[in-house]
Amino acid sequence: MPTVVSVMAPSLTARPAMSPVGGGGIVLWADTRVLTCAYAGCMETGSEGAPTERLPTAEVHAAEASAAEASTGGGPSPAAAARGDVEWRGVERALLRMRRTVLLLTVPPILAAQTVLLWALVGPVWTLLMTPLVALTVFGWFALGRNWRSWRYAERADDLLISRGVLWREMTVVPYGRMQLVEVTSGPLERRYGLARLQLHTAAAATDAAIPGLVPEEAERLRDRLTELGEARSAGL
Repeated sequence: MPTVVSVMAPSLTARPAMSPVGGGGIVLWADTRVLTCAYAGCMETGSEGAPTERLPTAEVHAAEASAAEASTGGGPSPAAAARGDVEWRGVERALLRMRRTVLLLTVPPILAAQTVLLWALVGPVWTLLMTPLVALTVFGWFALGRNWRSWRYAERADDLLISRGVLWREMTVVPYGRMQLVEVTSGPLERRYGLARLQLHTAAAATDAAIPGLVPEEAERLRDRLTELGEARSAGL
């Protein structure tokens, strides 16, 4: 199904689209002319349906982004966020080192103890049962790296974006006006690596979110800023 965008601009007339236009893509109304944008570009047609000019798709994407920013109070739209038009920030690499250290301190000792028991009780052949677990540990080492790279966040005009996940990507949008509590926590192991965790509590428990792996200064900056924006948005409501 084509994507239909109505743009508010001096040269364009905004009106809703009730049915898809052939060709697929993005449709903009400019008086009696229609821009039908397929994946290769855009074809402008007059009121009689005759093609007059072929426009690059990038120009329509720019117009779409401008209209979306105007409708969201100046902040990038979710579509713009998906295209990477917002400033994303990752978490600290110390988070990856901490998680891999926990993996090495817990799983290999358990595997070694089980291997020794199997060797002593039922024979060395049965130690081969530990091979899948060793392979799973190696996989976990690399999976932690991919998971660490997937964590990122972005501050927009009206909300906070949090993205994470490898096999199943998940993006949480937390509106500033729905924030009830923003707190910074840091456990013993996190303090050892100089990290803190930002926890966001909203009016709906389903939209609660957290950002791990932040340096304490950045976590405190986010806490103060989000608290201030939340109070301002709540007062505006």
